[in-house]
Amino acid sequence: MAKSNTFRHNAGFGKRMEFFVISKMLEQGLDVYIPLVDDFGIDAVIRKSNGTFVEVQIKARSSDVKFGDAALFAALAHELRSNYYFVFYSHRMKKTWIMSSQEFIENSVQNKSGKNIGKRSIWFNGKSTKNLLEHPKPQFDKFIHENFDIFK
Repeated sequence: MAKSNTFRHNAGFGKRMEFFVISKMLEQGLDVYIPLVDDFGIDAVIRKSNGTFVEVQIKARSSDVKFGDAALFAALAHELRSNYYFVFYSHRMKKTWIMSSQEFIENSVQNKSGKNIGKRSIWFNGKSTKNLLEHPKPQFDKFIHENFDIFK
């Protein structure tokens, strides 16, 4: 039996969003390199203007997720890494949050039990059931970026 279109959509969404974000980086003049193998959670390598490099992991949430989860990024395995950044993108909210490895560790929660013990989660949005709107949580405003100048 063939897999459903929903499965194909979900399976390809992450890769499509990686290319979407990378295209925005290229559009803004960044030197972006894409590894052939996605081994160490590195979706892109960026050469900064000072000649140094940063590794970037891109995480995206679909518009199709349930109400309230537009910017929930859960069960992420991560240990502190230098020159490593996360780019979190909510398709429904059209928002991008950028955090260094250290900032992610400081602002995420780590599961203490269950099947995802040791993995981290971060929830960038709140929700209003009164008017059915999702909104960025103010404590994460400093991580919202309209562009990728942080990598220049």
